[in-house]
Amino acid sequence: MSAHPPSPAQLRGVEHLSQGNALAARQAFEEARAAGRADVLTQLGLAHACTALGDGEAARAAVDAALAQDPRNLRGLLMKGEQVLADGDERAAAAYFHAALGTAPPAAELPADLRQMLQRAHAATQRLSQSFEASVRRQLAAAPAAQGPRSARFEQSIDLLLGAKALYLQQPRLYCFPQLPHIQFFDRAQFPWLDAVEAATDAIREELLGVLQQPGSFSPYVASDPTRPRLNRGGLLDSADWSAFYLWKNGVRVEAHAARCPRTLEALSGAPIPHIPGRSPSILFSQLRPGARIPPHHGFVNTRLICHLPLIVPPGCGFRVGNETREWQEGKAWLFDDTIEHEAWNTSDRTRVILLFEVWRPELTPVERGQVSALFEAIGQHQAGQGEWGI
Repeated sequence: MSAHPPSPAQLRGVEHLSQGNALAARQAFEEARAAGRADVLTQLGLAHACTALGDGEAARAAVDAALAQDPRNLRGLLMKGEQVLADGDERAAAAYFHAALGTAPPAAELPADLRQMLQRAHAATQRLSQSFEASVRRQLAAAPAAQGPRSARFEQSIDLLLGAKALYLQQPRLYCFPQLPHIQFFDRAQFPWLDAVEAATDAIREELLGVLQQPGSFSPYVASDPTRPRLNRGGLLDSADWSAFYLWKNGVRVEAHAARCPRTLEALSGAPIPHIPGRSPSILFSQLRPGARIPPHHGFVNTRLICHLPLIVPPGCGFRVGNETREWQEGKAWLFDDTIEHEAWNTSDRTRVILLFEVWRPELTPVERGQVSALFEAIGQHQAGQGEWGI
């Protein structure tokens, strides 16, 4: 943009444009350009006037000259996008519109004509995206190499490519073991030991119902610690909306609770549960009250997976990991990576309860599992006790 105030010719050009006199505006801006004021204001004003007069060639040249001086100019990007779209170059138009939409300030800060241009750009990008998606899916359906069943990960790659889903990656809050795949929900077939867990659903639920008959058995999952800052994430600090009944907690067996649920622990005897002093395992019944919501968050370490066995699940309960949302089904377990953003909700009028526990990731070798355990034992010795972990 010019560091100088507008010249009289530029001011006349702007005024003529506001009055709808495109011919006079063009003459004024050409006068300014001839006088050495060929800055962005002049070029874009000239482009507007030439567009109104139907001189597309001159308008394109003026917009190109403006963007050569200021490649991120919002008005210039929007005008260029409209020009190339009119020429039938949809890919170029999408590029200019996306650049404009990505740099635009809040609409309230823009003049009315720019707001209208942004709205047109947004609508155009949606049309172009829909056209692109329809074309890709049509061609893919006809491609011989793409016939037959598609894997879930290939389907997700299409959604990511087309912008139908966002990409979520591991973001462990404490410890990252590198080169582990970013998988949201794991394939149930990878874990044959889950058969015994699911087969024990009725027995586990029976023990849970016994616990629920005693008021006060559950305690808030997010509990305050007098030695730590009171960070009330999601309004759940010391709240009974999300509560837990632990059989094991941070590597310590809760004897009184475990004694009430022997069949639950027996059902987990074949699971590859980590044992790290002061850290793992944690095995618990997790209760979510009606109307409660667990906000999006990330787990602490990516060397484990979290398993849910749904026990009491009324309609209206949901769970999202990354870009995939599922509903619990009683007796049907799943495993997921909790270092990928996840959240849960209960919009029903009844309480939801699941059995929740952690297992080693299958990609870690026995040697690596031992090394990770030793690492956190060393950390625990330095901290003289349990550090942050969570599940």
